[in-house]
Amino acid sequence: MKITVPATSANIGPGFDSVGIALSKYLTIDILEASETWFIEHDLEGVPHNESNLLLSTALDIVPDLQPHRLKMTSDIPLARGLGSSSSVIVAGIELANQLGNLSLSNEEKLDLATRIEGHPDNVAPAIFGNLVIASYVDGTCNSVQAEFPEASFIAFIPSYELKTSDSRGVLPTELAYGEGVAASAIANVAVAALLTGDLVTAGAAIESDRFHEVYRQSLVKEFQPIKDLAKANGAYATYLSGAGPTVMVIAPKTCEAEIASQIQALDFDGETVVLTVDQKGIALG
Repeated sequence: MKITVPATSANIGPGFDSVGIALSKYLTIDILEASETWFIEHDLEGVPHNESNLLLSTALDIVPDLQPHRLKMTSDIPLARGLGSSSSVIVAGIELANQLGNLSLSNEEKLDLATRIEGHPDNVAPAIFGNLVIASYVDGTCNSVQAEFPEASFIAFIPSYELKTSDSRGVLPTELAYGEGVAASAIANVAVAALLTGDLVTAGAAIESDRFHEVYRQSLVKEFQPIKDLAKANGAYATYLSGAGPTVMVIAPKTCEAEIASQIQALDFDGETVVLTVDQKGIALG
């Protein structure tokens, strides 16, 4: 059996901790033969092969007495880059428990478990459902809405360095003034409404007007402003920090995709430029 989970890009500007999209990089878990002890075969540097791996700690938190198996983990989702690498593993761990424990969990139940573990639903929700997901997690209750993302290209610049979520959250304020919170919320409302109605021009303006987190985080990613400037000059809808960063994500018309990707590469920053598509399946079994 094989479990496949897509990468995710969270926040999309003002949708802080609540909006995310599933994208075309993947974590794959092959469930191989039963064995006396757990072992995860992989070539990911610094990632454990035993029960201390997040995949297994998640699964065993849900069903402690699962029959051990040999597993193979393969991923092209880069670690600590703002593309949901840890969330993909959490979702895969829940599905591992679901399959080996015969739990018959619904996607909504998987989301509740994943959000409890992760703390917020912005990455785990699209990893489960695919597409665009808007979700809330308040007082222990998770609610979500799934929708198709309007047709567009996602051009990602993935820096060679890591930016841990804890460091990226460290630059955020502990509170916002009431008026600032109202303004930030209004911008987020317009961004979501525009995405749901297919108006990427209006959505793009709102995405780039975030007041919740990007205004504080952008200085941590030196590549952000040059990429935003060239993307805008070449017809992009919006440029935003994916998740906690440092990946810089550009949303653009398909017709602008090649030129923007080429110009980002020409900046000669230390990292990788990739064009991604929206994953519409979410978690999948094979």
